[in-house]
Amino acid sequence: MADSSFDIVSKIDHQEADNALNQTVKEIGHRFDFKGTGAAISWSGGQKAVEIRANSEERANAVLDVFKEKLIKRGLSLKILDAGEPKLSGKEYRLMVDLKEGIDQENAKKISKIIRDEGPKGVKAQIQGDELRVSSKKKDELQEVISMLKGKDLDIALQFTNYR
Repeated sequence: MADSSFDIVSKIDHQEADNALNQTVKEIGHRFDFKGTGAAISWSGGQKAVEIRANSEERANAVLDVFKEKLIKRGLSLKILDAGEPKLSGKEYRLMVDLKEGIDQENAKKISKIIRDEGPKGVKAQIQGDELRVSSKKKDELQEVISMLKGKDLDIALQFTNYR
């Protein structure tokens, strides 16, 4: 019998992120506390980052909070966000928020080590680009690995795909 396997990935559902951004734009336009503050949020770099603009540092952070709230409602993890500090640019503050996608080598090695050290003995993890393939002869062991990783507090959002 062939090994069972699944992939560990860190992907962003861009449609849901876009919906969250559009809902944030709509809420900023309607809320009284954002009137006249020049608050705006938009995509930057083709859905790889979000740019927030406002007339004060507090307003920029408030827009970010609204965006985070919309992401959570859409089922996206806040671990995909990499927000910087608001910077003064002319008369307005700009806040760049990068969206993290893919598992970098450092995190892949860390996850692989966790699986080796704490997981069942028959489980193998191999790094394939920006994802990991986990395989085992027993499906129960794979389930154990998934629940173990869900319990860990890693600094990236993980999804488990291609379960066979």
